Formats: sequence, C-alpha cells, structure tokens
Amino acid sequence: MSEDISDGTEDVVGVLTTRIEAHFGMSMDQLKAAVAASPTAHRDASAFVAWHTLLVHSQTVLDRAEAELLAALETQPGEGVDDPTMALVRRVEQAVTVRDQWAVAVRRILAPHALGPDEARAETSTLAGERPGPAVPTTPAPAPPATVPAAAVQRRGGLR
Repeated sequence: MSEDISDGTEDVVGVLTTRIEAHFGMSMDQLKAAVAASPTAHRDASAFVAWHTLLVHSQTVLDRAEAELLAALETQPGEGVDDPTMALVRRVEQAVTVRDQWAVAVRRILAPHALGPDEARAETSTLAGERPGPAVPTTPAPAPPATVPAAAVQRRGGLR
C-alpha cells in the first residue's frame, strides 16, 4: 500500500477513493447514498464516508492554498519573497500536513491488519495535536522522608 502514495506526486485522494471503492465494491457516490439512507446499518461504511469527506475537504483547502501561493509568487519581483507570501507558504505546509494526516488515517483503516475506524480516529487525533488527557501520567506527591517529623512537615505546609 505504501507504494500507492510514495512520492507525493500522485493524486492522494484519487488513490484512496479507489481503494475505498474496491473495499466496499461500489463507487463513493453509491457508498455515500447507502450511508445517507441508513447511517447506522454499517458502522465501518459510515466511518469511511466521514473520513473520506474530511480527506476531500482537506485536499480542497490545500488546492486553494496552493493556487493562492502560486498567484502570489507570480507577482513577486526578483528572487525575494515578502512576508504575506511566506504566510501563504506556511498555510500550504499546514494544509499538506492536515491532508496527509487524514490520508494516513484512511490508509490505516483500509489495511487488513489496521486499527478499526474508532482506534484510528483516536490515533489521528493524537497526531493532530489533540490530547485525551495529561501528556505525562500524574501521580500523588511522594510521602515526606522518614527522617522529617510529620509535625514539622505540617507546620511548613508540606515539603517542596
């Protein structure tokens, strides 16, 4: 599967759409219609449609950002790039990252040994910077050393 999207020059959405269609044995339009008619009938199909929609949306955002960047670059005099154009560069980079995260998530749930849609969604959320809880497990403060009398600890408001 990694050969499908190896060099970044292929149509990522097209490749993954083809794989989803092969997985379900129907076109995306048919799959979307089936999910719309009965969203709870096949949980995986509903998840794939939702994830595919997010992937397509992220590709649209990327295409728009790239078009704006190209237009800005065409108006740049000389070799230098101004600050607004650099902001567009960063926007394109962010759009690529988001699109790639959705693509990785879809690829993972398409793999026969992959995580299920819910587990992949949780992993993708983590990749996107969302955290379900503390980054580091927290534990209660350790008890004061045995050599310090408990009364002294209470008077000072605890050890620091």
